[in-house]
Amino acid sequence: MKYCIKNGKIIDPAGGYVGVGDILIDNGKIAAIDGEISADDAEIISAEGKMVFPGLIDLHTHLREPGREDEETIATGTKAALKGGFTAVACMANTQPVADNGVVISFILEKARKEAYTKVYPLGAITKGLKGEELAEMGDMVASGAYGFSDDGNTLMNASVLRLAIEYASMFDRPLMLHQEDVNLAGNGVMHEGYWSTVLGLPGIPDIAEAAIIARDLTIAEFTGFPVHCCHVSTKKGVELIRVAKARGVRVTAEATPHHLTLTDAMIETFDTVYRVSPPLRSEEDVEALRQGVQDGTIDVIATDHAPHSLEEKHREFSLAPNGMIGLETALAVIWTEMVCTGILTPEQLVERMSVNPARILKVAGGRLRPGDPADVVIFNPDKQWTVRSEELVSKSKNSPFIGKKLNGRVESVWVDGMLKYCNENFT
Repeated sequence: MKYCIKNGKIIDPAGGYVGVGDILIDNGKIAAIDGEISADDAEIISAEGKMVFPGLIDLHTHLREPGREDEETIATGTKAALKGGFTAVACMANTQPVADNGVVISFILEKARKEAYTKVYPLGAITKGLKGEELAEMGDMVASGAYGFSDDGNTLMNASVLRLAIEYASMFDRPLMLHQEDVNLAGNGVMHEGYWSTVLGLPGIPDIAEAAIIARDLTIAEFTGFPVHCCHVSTKKGVELIRVAKARGVRVTAEATPHHLTLTDAMIETFDTVYRVSPPLRSEEDVEALRQGVQDGTIDVIATDHAPHSLEEKHREFSLAPNGMIGLETALAVIWTEMVCTGILTPEQLVERMSVNPARILKVAGGRLRPGDPADVVIFNPDKQWTVRSEELVSKSKNSPFIGKKLNGRVESVWVDGMLKYCNENFT
């Protein structure tokens, strides 16, 4: 199918085109991009008054399949991603069984080929069973199609294992994505250690639990000369450590989530378990530091850490509820509302943090709209206001902190490899 997207405000910083123009999609690729394109044989899509940019790529998604299909599946998770403007997701390895071998990686890719709405980039576990003791068979997983490695949810506490993991991942030219929390300093904490943990009487996790591991990981990365990626940075101390390390040439990238950029530990005053996440929601000072880090490029990526949980699991007392919240359907609108509309980020910076940089880190095609590139394209209406409603979420789980919140900006259409996969209200 041939499409010509007309008169949209194109936001394509990596491709070098920013301004009103047309995009021609043909045979799954970007065929042309210009101020005006004549294409009588194409289906015309008007994007007047709207923005057009490369499909978003989520660097941090939990699809739960195999093993917890009651929470999410590859089909439902990627459907939620598509609705949120994502054309690709990198899925974490903490499935059941753990994705620590080529068989599970192959299963995920085959399932995605048949059922996924978006591209799926599986990440293999760094260690066998996510236990942090023995490296998983990285070569086997790469041969089966793994795009990177992560024990997310579990910190590699053994520094010797981490050093080996960094060296092995670099041999295969795959990113190593690290969970940043010292389990001994975190202890039995369930929220950020500070004013609100004291008032609420809940055990806290100090910011040094994150900072201590980031400092260690940066030191090992600097020693080896190989890159590392810091998952879901949440603290001012963490941002400062990464900024200083980058300034002296350490090869490090980092991500922050929409919820850590917009919510604080004060929300836990309600004891609503939707706010229990790992790492925990932090103080206003930490949120401000994260926003500054995203703005100045210290934080390279905004990633959702989409973590579905069933209603039964989350409806428990705060200390017993599992960590995590969903975010694929709301991430773009939350960042647009809270960071673009407020002047913290430009639209170009948003595209860089949510499309360009994830593609670069994963070493996959995407993040730009040059002729010959895959036609992964989003039409976004920045003026559309909408309210997040539980019954309208297509994710299998509904553990979102943004339900009931009015947001600015909504995805209208999404193409994946030149196929129109999502079209506003006609999506079932």
